[in-house]
This record gives sequence, structure tokens and C-alpha cells, in this order.
Amino acid sequence: MSENPSVWEVRLGVYATPRQAEEIKERIAGMLCPDPDHAPPCPIPWSVSLHHGEGLEDGSYAELIEQAEAEKHLRP
Repeated sequence: MSENPSVWEVRLGVYATPRQAEEIKERIAGMLCPDPDHAPPCPIPWSVSLHHGEGLEDGSYAELIEQAEAEKHLRP
């Protein structure tokens, strides 16, 4: 494998409300760049975004949805 940098994607599926998803996105951004006021460029270029609905029905998150639905019934 080459040691040259290239684009990588890390996927994270979460079963959350829109507000929770936004909070998680902000926390991830804070981990990637803990000092958002630093002078550019960022030492490791990155981006983060939220996607909901379209394109997520391919079954990639079927286990996550099943787990979330099961856990809903276990909560008091």
C-alpha cells in the first residue's frame, strides 16, 4: 500500500433525532480539529456532513435499525 495520502471515508450510522445527529456531527468535528480558530491550513484536511433518508435504504444499516427498534421496547 502506498504511503501517499489520499481520501478515506469513515462511515458512522446512528439512530438519532435530527438534533442528536447534529450534536454528534459537532463532536466529531471537534475531535478532528480541536482548535477551529487556528490559522489555515488544517494539518489534516477533513470534512464532515450529515445524510438522512435517501441513499441509506441499501441495507447497510439494517442491523442498526433492528437494534434501535428492539431497544425501544426495552426502555422503561
